[in-house]
Amino acid sequence: MIVRILSVLASLSLLIYQPPTAPAGNQEKLSATTSDNPFFSRDEVVELTLALPLENILKDRGATPGFHPAVLTYRDTAAALKTVAVQVKVRGNRRKDPTVCGFPPLLVSFPPDILGSPFGKVEELKLITHCLDDTYTLREYLVYKVYNILTDKSFRVRLCRITYQDNGRKGRADVHYAFFLEDAKAMAARNDATLVPKQFFIGMEHMNQKDMAMLALFQYMIGNTDWSVPYRHNIRMLSINEQAKPVPVAYDFDYSGLVMAPYAVPPEQLGITSVRQRLFRGYDFPPEIYAEVRALYNARRAAIYKVYLSCPYLSQEEKLFATRYLDGFYKTLNNSKEFERDIVRAGLRNGKSYTNVKGLK
Repeated sequence: MIVRILSVLASLSLLIYQPPTAPAGNQEKLSATTSDNPFFSRDEVVELTLALPLENILKDRGATPGFHPAVLTYRDTAAALKTVAVQVKVRGNRRKDPTVCGFPPLLVSFPPDILGSPFGKVEELKLITHCLDDTYTLREYLVYKVYNILTDKSFRVRLCRITYQDNGRKGRADVHYAFFLEDAKAMAARNDATLVPKQFFIGMEHMNQKDMAMLALFQYMIGNTDWSVPYRHNIRMLSINEQAKPVPVAYDFDYSGLVMAPYAVPPEQLGITSVRQRLFRGYDFPPEIYAEVRALYNARRAAIYKVYLSCPYLSQEEKLFATRYLDGFYKTLNNSKEFERDIVRAGLRNGKSYTNVKGLK
């Protein structure tokens, strides 16, 4: 009965929701100012210094953390050293918890008059920090880079090495990797799309089928079950136009097998005991969709492996950690029996009776 009600709600959502349209002139202006941010088009590490009241920030992890003044030092587009006052606050869900992350993710708010900065025209950017260790930061950063290879309808990221100066303890400075996440509206504009409001309950069956299959297989490849399309858990939706079905875009991959964060444990309802165990969470798709998506993954295989093998910040051990895990995915992808068993049949089962995980609402 509940499933039937949700299905009706999803259908109503599709009938009610119409993506906003803008005059052509306004749309062009939006694309020019937000979609082509060169900051996210480059791969070299950005060296930054962030001076902040660390103790106050680490204590401010409640339901509504406040902004705290900080000073960001960077090199501008002319390579000159610049200092600017910014505001930072704790953000996130699970990683905001002090029992999970020693150093939580942050939201950085930039002043409106910051000229010549490498960050482009931005107001705020999410900063994914080291949490417990730089290892997991680099792993998650590279998952985003793999996602970018498969589709432009994905969040771009920029790796940084940040020297954190604690204002409360003079002389203390810690250096860690972190990465900035592209703003959601900018990601949408870059794809000539708009964001679908979160209040609309829309299931996987109402997504663009090729994009949905690509995303479901991507989550399977990286070993991630921490997502939900209808509940928008680690998912944003793009509307390309009023006629096209929405496109799902994933983010937050710390619970994936390719990252394997120490705190990442799959929900017991799923019947797996480790995030390194893959479980397909998509629905069933037509054979021609499966064929098209499998061809895409095989065509991009070398580029995906290159993300890890050519990364100068990874040890040989880390490269093997990632590529051996990817080997398992491609073995299943290209073995007809394994693909039928682990993907196709799993999708059919999910379509008939989907295991909803408590807390994804």
